[in-house]
Amino acid sequence: MDSKETKRTVPLPSVGADGEQPSSQTPIASIPEEGAENNPPEKNYREMLRQMQRMSDPAYLPTVSMNELYQNVYQSRSPVIDGLLYPGTYLFAGAPKVGKSFLMAQLAYHVSTGLPLWDYPAHKGTVLYLALEDDHRRLQERLYRMFGTEGANDLLFAIHAKQVGIGLEEQLKRFVQEHPDTKLIIIDTLQKIREAGGDKYSYANDYEVVGKLKRLADDCGVCLLLVHHTRKQQADDKFDMISGTNGLSGAADGAFLLQKEKRTAGTATLDVVGRDQQDQRFYLTKDRERLTWTLERMEAEQWIEPPDPVLEAVEALVVRDKSWSGTATELVTALGVDIKPNKLTMRLNVNAGRLLNENSIKYESSRNHDGRFIQLMLVEKAGQ
Repeated sequence: MDSKETKRTVPLPSVGADGEQPSSQTPIASIPEEGAENNPPEKNYREMLRQMQRMSDPAYLPTVSMNELYQNVYQSRSPVIDGLLYPGTYLFAGAPKVGKSFLMAQLAYHVSTGLPLWDYPAHKGTVLYLALEDDHRRLQERLYRMFGTEGANDLLFAIHAKQVGIGLEEQLKRFVQEHPDTKLIIIDTLQKIREAGGDKYSYANDYEVVGKLKRLADDCGVCLLLVHHTRKQQADDKFDMISGTNGLSGAADGAFLLQKEKRTAGTATLDVVGRDQQDQRFYLTKDRERLTWTLERMEAEQWIEPPDPVLEAVEALVVRDKSWSGTATELVTALGVDIKPNKLTMRLNVNAGRLLNENSIKYESSRNHDGRFIQLMLVEKAGQ
């Protein structure tokens, strides 16, 4: 078993690059504070017409208040590999021949099979690997040496693909439609799918290319890894060594940087940064026989979400009964906590993702003729 310098005592909060994602395009709105009078139909109709007129104004700017944010439920997406890989768009950079493709194959294999990677739980799903600098023979030899005859039906490869802006997005969307359990898409390399153009290395073009792919990844709810090269010049910030302008990293949700001190060395460091995850460094060793990477140790202790007594009470209730449904007032009574019903609903709205990913409890808040209606259900953990 690989040793680590850090201790992970509780599941990590599942955050993608932009944090929790709405469960649909229209968030689930909970009801305003209990006791509020319902507006008469005529007033609601007039308000609807007024809102439609505002929205048709070319100068209309959509806004949301802080209270409205708290009244919505944004379901987070499960991590792809706990503590390492989340839904979103990430650059994966390293010098040529440093071992990026071997690590990509390793990530792809573990996600497609659900086998833990370095003791980090992997959540099983379909993986698409665009190995655009390889051919089938080279892929076959590499995979056989790394994993033997233990194949994976949910790991699919393509050695040709269209470019960004001229068909690639449609190809990837079609693939996800045909494989709705897709969790990871690897593009090896980014340069192979960039459209030709004289300004390809400008900040604006770099940002636009990654931005298009990010929108696709966010819409599909997948993790998208873009394999890229580093330049030879050293930099104070290691991530400034990524080839191209800062537009690439500016549009991405995070980045991985694989480095060796010497090209012939059997060790490497993997640095990880992200918008909503703590910076980390992994010290890796190459298995010279199988060509897989093993973890020796890591730095940067994982941030642990502080305990929440209300969520702990919810967990105890749902684990005992498997499910619960009722009004917010009834839930306050069932939990035995000192909190107002409307405040409890807001608290659960904000922590819906944490309940799902840490406690395997699905939370929903809706409205019916009796008022707020809350549903809590124990679900099977992803990857099990």
